[in-house]
Amino acid sequence: MPDTQAIVFDLYGTLYDVHSVVQQCDAAYPGRGVDISTMWRQKQLEYTWLRSLMGQYISFEQATHDALVYTCNHLRLDLDETTCTVLCNAYLDLSPYPEVPAALQRLKDMGLPLAILSNGSAFSIDSVVKNSGLQEYFSHLLSVEPVRVFKPDPRVYMLACQALDLPPPRILFVSSNAWDASGARHFGFDVCWVNRRDNTFDELGMAPSYVLRGLDEVPGIVSTENWQ
Repeated sequence: MPDTQAIVFDLYGTLYDVHSVVQQCDAAYPGRGVDISTMWRQKQLEYTWLRSLMGQYISFEQATHDALVYTCNHLRLDLDETTCTVLCNAYLDLSPYPEVPAALQRLKDMGLPLAILSNGSAFSIDSVVKNSGLQEYFSHLLSVEPVRVFKPDPRVYMLACQALDLPPPRILFVSSNAWDASGARHFGFDVCWVNRRDNTFDELGMAPSYVLRGLDEVPGIVSTENWQ
């Protein structure tokens, strides 16, 4: 039996570039786009983790909004309601990384079901995928909403097993976020860590099964694993 029977992708930072919002941030605050985007993403992540620890679930949209408010307050930037809405909506129209469409096509041609498992809400995931025109590649778009907690909680990864009707060892999980890759590996998935920026992997007790430079390397891993 082939090892990998389905592939599950993280969305934010893995398939889609969260920093594609820099242009909109720069339009609102000239010269501050990179600073805003960098801090905004970090606080967005922190708020999902802290909310999970507190048992106080909020939607991903709310976490994104709150992180933007914090960022602008910290950077001493005035944030009116219209600008806040425009920038938060930019998270619904993120750009996929350049290699993603071709990589997904190759994987689809191999006959493997592909899914997304994301901290985003069902609305956010659906919006991002449809706005990029990539919806045809995925059999499942899975949000944390049913369990009301964020990754890397094990209950989130279980959603993929339930949707695909597969045990963890038969699912290859792909993420560019080291904390997410660690959580998925602890859960029992085979894990590809996509390390586009030569980052250092987090010391969280687990190492990824594979370290790749981009999504275009995933088909080669699957082909070798399944047919060696």
